[in-house]
Amino acid sequence: MSHLRLLAIAAVLCSSSALAQDKPAAAATTSKFGFVNTERILRDAIPAQRAQKKIEAEFQKRDQELARLADQLKRMQDELEKNSVTMSESQRRTKEREFGELNRDFQRKQREFREDLNQRRNEELAQVVEQANRVIRQIAEQEKYDIIFQDAVFASPRIDITDKVIKALEGKPPAK
Repeated sequence: MSHLRLLAIAAVLCSSSALAQDKPAAAATTSKFGFVNTERILRDAIPAQRAQKKIEAEFQKRDQELARLADQLKRMQDELEKNSVTMSESQRRTKEREFGELNRDFQRKQREFREDLNQRRNEELAQVVEQANRVIRQIAEQEKYDIIFQDAVFASPRIDITDKVIKALEGKPPAK
């Protein structure tokens, strides 16, 4: 658990106990807590699914190119293994050099693909998270939550408002 989370939890606990000490037990107000599962939002919410489809379409051509290069490498390797005995030394070295160059090119393109894909995914999902955070703040204000947690080791289903957030992201009125 990060230091920031521990400090936040400690602050909540201290403020709760300070409030309890200031007021008689019967007059103490109850706090309203909520929990949101960010991972579920990024997996199940329609805006997140749309972002994933957009990314897949954007990278489909490059993915297919990498698959073709991988097939070409496999064929070259098979050909080298099969024919290396019958090739002259210079032919074999030339084929091995060609294979090595193609393999380096493939590795470079694969690395660039992964980096670009991760960057685009992070950009798209950051927009979804920003949108979800606005919805969470809206729900918190409307329903008078004192605090809403994201990412917890454990949260009771009783305080889980993830479904409300997902419905709000999809433009559906949340169930009360």
